[in-house]
Amino acid sequence: MHEVKIYRLLVAKIRRQIPNPFFSNFMTQPLKNAELNELVAGLHELSRNLWWCWDQEAQDLFYHLSPRGWQSMFHNPVAVLREVSEYELRVHLQEAGFADKVRSVLRDFKNYLNDQATWGHKNAPALLKNPVAYFSAEFGLHESLPISAGGLGILAGDHCKSASDLGLGFVGVGLFYREGYFQQAIDSNNWQTEFYNPVNPENIPLEPLLDAEGKRVICSVEIGMTEVFYQAWRVNVGRRPLYLLDTNLPQNEQLYRDLTTRVYGGDSTTRIMQEILLGIGGVRLLRKLGVAPSTFHMNEGHAAFLTLELIREKVAGGKNAADAQTLTKAECLFTTHTPVEAGHDRFTPDLMNYALQRYLTQFPLPLNDVLGLGRVVPANAAETFCMTVLALKLSRAANGVSELHGQVSRHMWQSLYGVPEAQVPIGHITNGIHLLGWMKGSVRQFWRKKLTDNNNGEAKLFREKFGANWSAAINDAGFWEKMTNPEFVSDEELWALRYKLRRELVEFARRRLLQQNPRVTPGDYIRFDQLLNTDALTIGFARRFATYKRAPLIFQQFENIVKLVRDAKRPIQFIFAGKAHPRDNDGKRFIQQIIHLSKHSELAGSLVFLENYDIHVARQMVAGCDIWLNNPRRPLEASGTSGMKASCHGCLGFSILDGWWREGFDGTNGFGISGDSHPDNVEEQDRVDSANLYQTLTEQVVPMFFNRDANGIPREWLKRIRRSMATLVPQFTTDRMVKEYTNKYYLTK
Repeated sequence: MHEVKIYRLLVAKIRRQIPNPFFSNFMTQPLKNAELNELVAGLHELSRNLWWCWDQEAQDLFYHLSPRGWQSMFHNPVAVLREVSEYELRVHLQEAGFADKVRSVLRDFKNYLNDQATWGHKNAPALLKNPVAYFSAEFGLHESLPISAGGLGILAGDHCKSASDLGLGFVGVGLFYREGYFQQAIDSNNWQTEFYNPVNPENIPLEPLLDAEGKRVICSVEIGMTEVFYQAWRVNVGRRPLYLLDTNLPQNEQLYRDLTTRVYGGDSTTRIMQEILLGIGGVRLLRKLGVAPSTFHMNEGHAAFLTLELIREKVAGGKNAADAQTLTKAECLFTTHTPVEAGHDRFTPDLMNYALQRYLTQFPLPLNDVLGLGRVVPANAAETFCMTVLALKLSRAANGVSELHGQVSRHMWQSLYGVPEAQVPIGHITNGIHLLGWMKGSVRQFWRKKLTDNNNGEAKLFREKFGANWSAAINDAGFWEKMTNPEFVSDEELWALRYKLRRELVEFARRRLLQQNPRVTPGDYIRFDQLLNTDALTIGFARRFATYKRAPLIFQQFENIVKLVRDAKRPIQFIFAGKAHPRDNDGKRFIQQIIHLSKHSELAGSLVFLENYDIHVARQMVAGCDIWLNNPRRPLEASGTSGMKASCHGCLGFSILDGWWREGFDGTNGFGISGDSHPDNVEEQDRVDSANLYQTLTEQVVPMFFNRDANGIPREWLKRIRRSMATLVPQFTTDRMVKEYTNKYYLTK
């Protein structure tokens, strides 16, 4: 049975809670009752703040309350607390050890929220009063809040988490999708099918946005010829809020109630309506809340209509249209993630006229002038309106998300600026990840133990420097530099950790594969437990199945790969996961091809595909794989972040020199496929990359992994893991990234 089906059954169960007749007799001591009330209230508050998703001790509390519920309900503490009756919760709190852990976690939580000595307080105090407003069409924060489709949303979620950790003045704005992104299932023909699972807001970590009188905050925006009303939900991301707009209100027609149903759902008409809501509606919500942003940061072009609303406001306040555009440009920042021409939203003049008809009656410019703002050549009636062009024209600064992507973007938009390519004003800030949010619990415990229990000089220095501030220690570059010192962590310890993580992944994959196959017999359990090999070099590939990412590339050398898999002394194996866009049949064919190979070829048992890829599956894979394979068609990977998540677990990158890997790879901290150039011909690029991939795999990766000393330790492999951790982990974090945005863009006008 799929996890989503299990979730729905459990949610139906927890809706009914039967009062316990002994409850009134249980509370006999007022002081104990008062403390219990405080702890219960604290757990409920904690459950609705996503700080817990990057604090292992907080997660352990909710796991303790309901281990199966935690596993089955997407690791969701809100759902766990609805599963556990209040009486049961209070009984658990009678356990001295558990109560002590709750007190400790709640104390850490409170200290985190109230800390006034953060990086943001010290380095960007002006943003605490006038914060950055960060707009994104998707936010990938945790598997319990499924409102993201892929890497763009994951980056946005990690951006929010680091803004919180740094204490930066920051507020996020997005949309609340009641059915989120699709759930993936594979049919009998190995073809991806999609279904959607309604999300009940009461069961997930968010809360309705209320005014001072306790009533819902309601705003409206003009779409077509209709006034569309929307409410908002607040997601507490540590210290900072994320507001999600939602049109599912009774005063709206069904068409508009369904507007926020699915991530990127529907056709171009739905898309432009969603983007009007996000951009224009998001600005209006912030105004109603009294938030006065210093910078409006557009994460991709989906939110670019916010620039029109800023212009409209300024003209309504007495500015002329030209000055209003200049002032708006001074407030806005734009980050582009798309090096593929087809990935930029474009709308026809007729659709623009239809969607903005009523709104433009309040706007200081006629439709043709608005259309010109979204065109490279404003007067070219044959050119569609492009959201990226609108964002570029009305932002004081713009950036790509890696050095190479910055170059690609300058080339792509050179005609817009009419200057030499090198002078196009598009910079770059390379993406990162929120380190603690992606670090698997068993790895986090390993590193924490090294810092707290180890009596060597290195650990003592960190304890003296950071004390109990584990988050600061693990984000410190000096910590990872110590990885080159065997006295800090020995080869034997590191290799044991890698074996533990590979075992955990193999067992996770076996359980997941059983869930993917609802028609199993008792004998099947034995068969599934024989899938994969904990001694094999494990190669992982997990991401969106866009065709340019070339998921099946490694299998172009099929016969040679079969020989490697069957080598009893040096076996390799593959774990794949990922979703194709519902309308991307070519991507679905890639999935079908890989699943067919996993079931009906010589690779069966050594190649598996895990369905319904999400944040939880990603975390398991980046931790347990030995090699993280990434072979996009260069230069179409703007940045990529999945390989960054692998490094802190000791999983080595194995990638084309595209996106972030072009900057991170130094020849000693992973493995590169092909060089820092590529053929212009697509077929030739695929042929060359396939050959280089296989050559690197057979001549470098496999020999190094299986080259063991007399004690069975692969010293050279572990040396490369140490180098990867020291050079990649501290550099490619969203802590570094958000600091760069702050110093380069947020504080500069």
